[in-house]
Amino acid sequence: MAEVTPMMKQYLETKKDYQDCILFYRLGDFYEMFYEDALTASRELEITLTGKSCGQEERAPMCGIPYHAVEGYLNKLIQKGYKVAICEQVEDPKLAKGIVKREVVRIVTPGTNMDIQAMDAGKNNYLMSIAYFQGKSGISVADVTTGDYYLTEVEDNRKLLDEINKYVPSEIICNDAFLVSGVNIDDLKGRLGIICNTLDSHYYDEDRCKKCMMKHFHVSTLKGMGVEDFPSGLIAAGALMQYLYDTQKNDLSHFTHLYPYLTSRYMLLDSATRRNLELTETLREKQKRGSLLWVLDKTKTAMGARCMRQYVEQPLIDKASIEKRLDTVEALSKKPMLRDEIREYLNPVYDLERLLGKVSFKTANPRDLIAFGNSLKMLPHIKTILNDFETGLLPEIGQDIDPLTDICNLIDSAIIEEPPISIREGDIIKEGFDENVDTLRHAKTEGKNWLAQLEEEDRNRTGIKNLKIKYNKVFGYYFEVTNSYQNLVPADYIRKQTLASAERYTNQRLKELEDTILNAEDKLTAMEYDLFCRVRDTIAGEILRIQKTAKAIAMLDVYASFSFVAERNHYVRPTINEKGVIQIRAGRHPVVEQMTDGDMFIANDTFLDNHKNCVAVITGPNMAGKSTYMRQTALIVLMAQIGCFVPADSANIGIVDRIFTRVGASDDLASGQSTFMVEMNEVANILRNATKDSLLVLDEIGRGTSTFDGLSIAWAVIEHISNKKLLGAKTLFATHYHELTELEGKMNNVTNYCIAVKEKGDDIVFLRKIIKGGADRSYGIQVAKLAGVPDMVIDRAKEIARQLSDNDILEKVQSITVDQKESRHKPVKYDEVDLSQMSLFDTVKDEDVIKELKEIDISTLTPLDALNTLYKLQNKLNNRWQL
Repeated sequence: MAEVTPMMKQYLETKKDYQDCILFYRLGDFYEMFYEDALTASRELEITLTGKSCGQEERAPMCGIPYHAVEGYLNKLIQKGYKVAICEQVEDPKLAKGIVKREVVRIVTPGTNMDIQAMDAGKNNYLMSIAYFQGKSGISVADVTTGDYYLTEVEDNRKLLDEINKYVPSEIICNDAFLVSGVNIDDLKGRLGIICNTLDSHYYDEDRCKKCMMKHFHVSTLKGMGVEDFPSGLIAAGALMQYLYDTQKNDLSHFTHLYPYLTSRYMLLDSATRRNLELTETLREKQKRGSLLWVLDKTKTAMGARCMRQYVEQPLIDKASIEKRLDTVEALSKKPMLRDEIREYLNPVYDLERLLGKVSFKTANPRDLIAFGNSLKMLPHIKTILNDFETGLLPEIGQDIDPLTDICNLIDSAIIEEPPISIREGDIIKEGFDENVDTLRHAKTEGKNWLAQLEEEDRNRTGIKNLKIKYNKVFGYYFEVTNSYQNLVPADYIRKQTLASAERYTNQRLKELEDTILNAEDKLTAMEYDLFCRVRDTIAGEILRIQKTAKAIAMLDVYASFSFVAERNHYVRPTINEKGVIQIRAGRHPVVEQMTDGDMFIANDTFLDNHKNCVAVITGPNMAGKSTYMRQTALIVLMAQIGCFVPADSANIGIVDRIFTRVGASDDLASGQSTFMVEMNEVANILRNATKDSLLVLDEIGRGTSTFDGLSIAWAVIEHISNKKLLGAKTLFATHYHELTELEGKMNNVTNYCIAVKEKGDDIVFLRKIIKGGADRSYGIQVAKLAGVPDMVIDRAKEIARQLSDNDILEKVQSITVDQKESRHKPVKYDEVDLSQMSLFDTVKDEDVIKELKEIDISTLTPLDALNTLYKLQNKLNNRWQL
């Protein structure tokens, strides 16, 4: 094999250490890729593939991108799940002897991307680490852009999936054991777009993890960090920190705190509930508009938007903490003018958290600092306004806000008001900040005067009327003389360049001026760069103060948003109780009323408790509003527990530990599960994990199978839920099996409700009002008519319905007994129901048709009746089915 060129040898040696990455190799003004990396990048980025001679017989495949446009190309690769190693020139090419020294300065992955321009400002970009050990999982989550850093532990895979669905990280790193834990890795990538990478076992070595954490936080023991009760979580956090050090090659100084938490501190919301209640995005379009977050998030800052999302995804279950939040919202609502003034001051506040990430990575530019300084100017005003509040969390927030006057003054005195983006082109430092800069800048300014004076003198001395002194980076300063004045060029001019229409010259005096001016410019640019870095490092030294202030501003923004939304949408403060009572008067769906004409929305009451009103069986036709009503109840409870006012005339909310929903289902073809299997999986999860303090929202249980089986399952589910010895959870149970209304008299904690419907002949009008009592009809044919099903089909359906009415199973259902005092092992006597009564279709025998024919009294039949009877009998014989 032929010897490769020195440059390619350096590339191959670097690439050897980063086999799992696409290597961006800096050559001048481009990042180049070679061999397999070039093939991959050219395909994924749709850029031209070329070749480069590298000393071998065949040219090496090559492609490249301009360094100034790297972020756009980088983001495309990251979004596709690739890892990219950035290899930079780490010495000045002018001073290099031989090949310029290059090093990988950073590895960019989906979870470590620092390009905040490519991110949703209101959403964290999380990296999650999972340490799986024999059924227990340690979890750590971090956002490199903000420095947020958490850890916890869970006991089983379902809770692990709940945490994954809560954070939706862009990347998961894990130990090998996680791959055989039973979690569907392909589903995480396909459904949530999460990239999963396994790390070498040494990352998850307990001793290494502890040493890494102690070194980072500069402590000799971890006891004071509150992580003693999270051994698996600590390993996950240590692996994550090691991974960040290896990929970011930075001191990560903005990671100042590790926050351990118990999942039991928050309301449990599984993935189905988050999806069905549309907390942060809609079910179908996956858009923020139409979600609960869309209604509540009227925050003014990016920090506040991220904090709002965290509140929505993690409702509280501690009464005192909920009341503190509600007190805060109420205090702001009582002083709306001060609240609105706070919101005005919040409006120009920059994303302080992500700025600190850029400061830590030394990528913050002069314009970032100006925006930062302008943000800090708002803090004293906000702090002054907060002095007028004495309740809720507002006094604490006021204390946590540091005006950061010293940093604000530093930026204001150091950086000019409209600086360039680049930190290496000068014109950054404000006049009066540094004496040396002022001296060099004066020399630079005077230099221009000197050049103008020399130009004027030589124009007079030589008689060349259009003589000009010009400059370019190749030739420096020069005299330019057109060809028509070549006869007047003096002897002391030295030719530098010949053009088609002019000649360029220099002389001794111009050389001296050039040396003075250019050296002053170079020194000034270097000095300004150094001073800017000092200012940036000074800010980095105050990260703790800034982070504390940023968190306080984010919380204030959330509470101000809650108060603003409550006033605009006519929300009320809920009463919080621990007695298990949920009483809502004139409740409204927070999203639906905003998506429609709010004045047309029909409000409804809800009353649930752990006694006689434990289970509400809701019947009524499709499209009448059952699902909206049940979801609005769940959302009102959730809103109360995040500390927000609620859409109702009044609300007394008993704290629930979990909300479970079973609303609709679809086939999961990828795992071979039918609609009914998906439904039953969700029901099984609810019945196994709900507690007496949970709120269950169940819609149409049993609709995915036969009528008899579905009714039986729905009946048994209600029995199980209502039995206090087994569960006794507060439940809203919507069903089309109006036979289930019989349970109100058989179980002392089941109550019937239905959607009021007004009939107009064969048509119906949905009144969308929940009333006590059970519906005895489903109005399915009327709904089908409203949907536009052809009249021929509607008429035939009515005829079939009349014939089937004789086979009503209600009498048999009424005979089923329920003994709530018995254990779960006493079966409900479904075998008492005659299966023939349940069947829609019975096979027809010839003898039955003959018998019916003999019994017809022909003398009483009209011609039309005779034709209809003949048609029916013929149809029975031809189809062998009794319709």
